[in-house]
Amino acid sequence: MTSKQAENVARFYPEVGAGGFSHVDGTVEFYSRVNALLEPHFTVLDLGAGRGEQLYRDPTSYRTKLTLIKGKVAKLIGVDVDEAVLGNPFLDEAKVIRIGEPYPFADDTFDLIFCDWVLEHVDNPAEFASEIARVLKPGGWLCARTPNRWGMIGLFSSLIPNDAHAGLLAKLQDGRESRDVFPTRYRLNSLARLKRAFPDERWENYSYFSNPEPPYIQRSRLAMRSVFLAWRLAPRHFHTIFNVFMRLK
Repeated sequence: MTSKQAENVARFYPEVGAGGFSHVDGTVEFYSRVNALLEPHFTVLDLGAGRGEQLYRDPTSYRTKLTLIKGKVAKLIGVDVDEAVLGNPFLDEAKVIRIGEPYPFADDTFDLIFCDWVLEHVDNPAEFASEIARVLKPGGWLCARTPNRWGMIGLFSSLIPNDAHAGLLAKLQDGRESRDVFPTRYRLNSLARLKRAFPDERWENYSYFSNPEPPYIQRSRLAMRSVFLAWRLAPRHFHTIFNVFMRLK
């Protein structure tokens, strides 16, 4: 974060000075709820774990403590389509998976599955949901954070070709590398689409929308003011982030 961004964030969220995070910090919000669901005996799957870049990049110790799941549960396994996951030091075990192939795990393996910024990349929702339900134990949790299809990020991203995402994000977000940017599909990023893939007959759904600190525009105080005004006027279903929390029956 540049000094200008830090200055703007502190202006709109002065509480950042006490602990390094705002009262609407999206990472703190999501991982606080994930941590609340964890039990020491759990076997947990980090789906889309990558190389752990968020833990490398995030300098805020409290946020990092929440995000780090290894050591809080009996076993944390990470999978990704990218072989970079094999070098992720924040996992107990790592595996590479292939799109369209079953996950390399037995039925009813996991007590909790979490995926952070993954649902927007899913190309086949039915196949994805089927594998999740297969490897998750009855009563197990699926936790995911993803852009809302009808929120600011989702709508803006849909207007930009996928091959332009990496360059644009590098300009808008300091420290973002092109190797951490993947094509977006947004086929699970609304409540209706989520429920089609994860029907109420099989899942208890506790998902909700939220507006954390506005990303990508923190260099401009005017842009931040404009976004806050838009958020004040927009209905809840147009909030920026879709926080998915579902329990398999």
